[in-house]
Amino acid sequence: MSKVTDIQNKPGNISRRRFMKMAGVAGGGLVIGINIPANAENTAELGAEKTFNPNAFIHLSENGDTLIYCGRCEMGQGISTALPSAVADEMEADWSRVRIEQADGNEDKYGPQATGGSASIVRMYQPMREAGAAAKAMLIAAAAKVWKTSADNCYARSHFVHNKLNKQKLAYGELAIIAANMPVPENPALKSKEEFRYIGHALARHDQDEVVVGKRTYGVDTKLPGLKYAAITHCPVLGGKLKSLDKTGALKVKGVLGVVEIPRFDVPYGSIGGVAVVADNSWTAQQALKKLKISWDLGENQVYNTKAYKQQLVANVEKPAQLTHERGDIDQAFAKAKQKFSATYTGGHLSHSPMEPNASVVWVQEDSCEVWAATQSPADIQKVLGQYLKRDPKDILVHVTMAGGAFGRKFKCDYVHEAAVISRQMKMPIQLIWSREEDMRTGYYHSTSAQHIEASLDENGKVTGWLHRAAFPSIGSLFNPSLDRASKGSLEDVANHPFAVENFRAESGEAKAHTRIGWYRAVYAIFYGFAFGTFADELAHKAEKNTFDFLNQLYDDSSNINDRQKERAARSKGVLALAAKKAGWDQRNKLPKGQGIGLAVHYSFNSYVAMAVRVAVDGDDIKVLKVDCAIDCGQVLNVDGATAQMEGAVVMGMSLALSTEISFKDGAVVNSNFHDYPVMRISDMPEVAVHIVESDHKPTGLGEPGVAPFAPALSNAIFAASGKRYRDLPMKPLSV
Repeated sequence: MSKVTDIQNKPGNISRRRFMKMAGVAGGGLVIGINIPANAENTAELGAEKTFNPNAFIHLSENGDTLIYCGRCEMGQGISTALPSAVADEMEADWSRVRIEQADGNEDKYGPQATGGSASIVRMYQPMREAGAAAKAMLIAAAAKVWKTSADNCYARSHFVHNKLNKQKLAYGELAIIAANMPVPENPALKSKEEFRYIGHALARHDQDEVVVGKRTYGVDTKLPGLKYAAITHCPVLGGKLKSLDKTGALKVKGVLGVVEIPRFDVPYGSIGGVAVVADNSWTAQQALKKLKISWDLGENQVYNTKAYKQQLVANVEKPAQLTHERGDIDQAFAKAKQKFSATYTGGHLSHSPMEPNASVVWVQEDSCEVWAATQSPADIQKVLGQYLKRDPKDILVHVTMAGGAFGRKFKCDYVHEAAVISRQMKMPIQLIWSREEDMRTGYYHSTSAQHIEASLDENGKVTGWLHRAAFPSIGSLFNPSLDRASKGSLEDVANHPFAVENFRAESGEAKAHTRIGWYRAVYAIFYGFAFGTFADELAHKAEKNTFDFLNQLYDDSSNINDRQKERAARSKGVLALAAKKAGWDQRNKLPKGQGIGLAVHYSFNSYVAMAVRVAVDGDDIKVLKVDCAIDCGQVLNVDGATAQMEGAVVMGMSLALSTEISFKDGAVVNSNFHDYPVMRISDMPEVAVHIVESDHKPTGLGEPGVAPFAPALSNAIFAASGKRYRDLPMKPLSV
């Protein structure tokens, strides 16, 4: 197996031809790599890459067992089932003979492993299929060699190669060593859609049984000999510093081994600084932490108050701001308008709050550093710890565990860096688990925002002009704290919206960050979707048209800009029609009093999602009865997983629409746990029907696009049922 080791440990790209000469491995079965286009995040350019990376591998052993590594991080979204199933389908592997393992952090072997932005399948779908197809071709070639016939006389099916001439068959395991010495095909033939056995079908998660009975290993489950446990607290205000610390009370607690001061590490995703208690068990560490006497210098952000800040954002978008995008002549459109309409939409900070809090185990030794972490980005762990320890990032060994939810929070590895600081000082392996309260009060947050839209209508109710101002603290402030507004790139989703009104202007209002802003599932689409979807409904009523007809008119009026825009408009209309039909939109006037259906459609992450939400409203009591969700995300890998993703998006969208908001007062978060940050409970769950558009387009985003349309569809449904219009999220905020 020495050749495999040489390939796996070699950094950087090698030529495709050179790799193919090295890929066949005798003496241990068939091992094959995959080609990952460096620019595959751009779906329009898939396949354009000219180099070949031995990034991930299929291992076929002599007994026929097949191991497929998943380089992307599994956090409940089902990626470790979906991607290997694409390999198995093209390989004609028997799914029951396939075993899947999570890959360790190693970008040289597995390619970029950062898991987010709904990009995993976009990036990996084609190369994973090619890997499976290459393996199948090599196995067929091996069988043809055994039978002394042409490969054209052979075909593969369910872990066997069959001989068309004499009806004989050979098992994959029997062919593994011979196949390992066959040349790797340059351009293996891929299946047609009609030949798929796994792709596009419903496939149970490969680890479903382990998840159900609690055998899956999450970050919090990691155990090592000699492991000690840490609990941590941070300054409640971003930028604050430790002023004084009395450790006496904590050190008196039986089982406490030490108290560690963690200085601020001023790199992206480094610790903001804190104090940790180390003990024999996590309970002791948590209780001793409460006995620390700490005084903080709160710094300049102690002035932050989200109620006042949101009012300031509104003021900033209701006046001229910094131009980012413009087309046509909006001033002329407004001047000629039959009528004009404007509205402002706001939303608060959100906490990721995954069910599994931040957790990692780190063991820093003189000549090594080993990490076990629930993470979305092992490479960022390697970079941050490499900077902290002054070691080559490749020397940091990161074992990626199953994450019990993430939603963007586990891209940031401050909790891993802190465990490394503690381990280095205490000279022992450390497990650090942030408490729920600590994550909610000193974590990263989705931006609070204000969106102001003005539009003009002509005498036929056609939208002739659209002005969109946005103000929200930028994610870029993590890397450049001097940023005081969202960048032009952050408003691309506004400028490229499928409505594409001919006369358009986008502007960015001032919004300085006073806390850590981090990617949250759906990112900008949450507040853009709410503003676009609700404003369109309001415009429909202004034009005295029903929302479905008005939205179709918007797409039709604007679809003549270019061919790409026409496609976006057509596919948006497609999901809108599907959701409306399944929800019984045409029968909405026959609903009982106090009930209504709301429609919204949004384009994000190159996918199209429409939702029809049916509600019952009685005063301030809002009950979501049913949600029909239609999605067009190109070719779906796993229908079961895709359906679950959309159902989860409804849950998350419903929580942020109705109840969840992080509030700051005097610079500190007021919320502390789920009693005052109430995510949706099972008793609130509506009936959800997911309708997936059959598509021949390449796969696009799936995990995030479903979140955005829920809030506007809900707002529109409430208006239909009661006449009350909500423009602020959450719609039912708690007093905290």
